[in-house]
Parts: sequence; structure tokens; C-alpha cells
Amino acid sequence: MTAVATAVSAAELEELGGHCELVEGELRQMAPTGYPHGRSTGRVSFQISAHVFASGLGDVLGAETGFRIAIDPDTVLAPDVAFVGADRVPADTTSQAFLDLAPDLVVEVISPSDRAGAVAENAARWLAAGVRLVWVVYPAQRFVAVHTADGVTHESAILTGGDVLPGLEIDLPGLFA
Repeated sequence: MTAVATAVSAAELEELGGHCELVEGELRQMAPTGYPHGRSTGRVSFQISAHVFASGLGDVLGAETGFRIAIDPDTVLAPDVAFVGADRVPADTTSQAFLDLAPDLVVEVISPSDRAGAVAENAARWLAAGVRLVWVVYPAQRFVAVHTADGVTHESAILTGGDVLPGLEIDLPGLFA
């Protein structure tokens, strides 16, 4: 007799707790990260947050905030940093475990355990779900891969928020110092 795998739903993921993402109903365990990852995540989050809060542009959300970007089978991803514009923040966020929307900006910081193929797949998932800008930060290599609907570019000097976060400029050499 062959066992049949059943897809996990977002509601079941919420009950499980732990540090997992859900991709098309399949649980994916996420390992804790190290110091370089945490430092880069904190620094990028600070830069985005300072700009967003000073301008009243919306909400910046930290690691482990789940976004359900597909239903049946469910996909719930948790970026290292996310930005949702003020005009898109749901009126009631207290009753939702996971937000049923795609952020405007997603930041993923690469750690040594990340596989290049999986990172590219997640960037594509985010864009397909409606994310306008995905930054993949490579701390060891000191650059950021910028993913948009138009393709991928690599930045190693100044990272800008484009039309998602107008006026935001991040000095990458300073960020990685």
C-alpha cells in the first residue's frame, strides 16, 4: 500500500508553529542563521524603516512575518524584511495569522545554507505573486541582486528603492562594512 502525501494548509502551518515556510502545501524547515546574516538583515531593515517611517509610506515587517501568496495548495513565505505600502495595509491586521497579500518589497539575505536555485525560485514566486521589487542580499560577496518584472540587475555601490520606495538610497559599501 502506498502512502499518499497530503498538502498542509496555511491554517495547519499556523498551528504547527516553528520556523517553517509552506510552498505549494509542502513544509520547508528553515534553520537559524548566523551573525553575518543577522547583521545584514538588521542593517537593511534599519535603512528601510528609517526612510519609510520618516515619510509615512507604510509598514516594514521583520523576519518570520508570513505572507500567504497562493491558495490551494497554500504557499506561505516569510522574507527577512518586507515593506507594504500604506494604501495596501489591511484595515484589520490583528485577526490574521498570515497576510493574504504580496508585499511591495521583499528582502532576502543569503546565508551559507541557502541554495542558489531555491533563492531564484523564491524570487520568482514573489514576483509572480505581485511583489514589485525583490532584493537578494549577498553579504559575503557584498552585492545585492535586484529582481523586478523586467529582470535581474546587480548592485554593489548604491541601492535605490525605485518607484517602490522613492528617495531611498542605501550605500552598500557602508552596509557591508
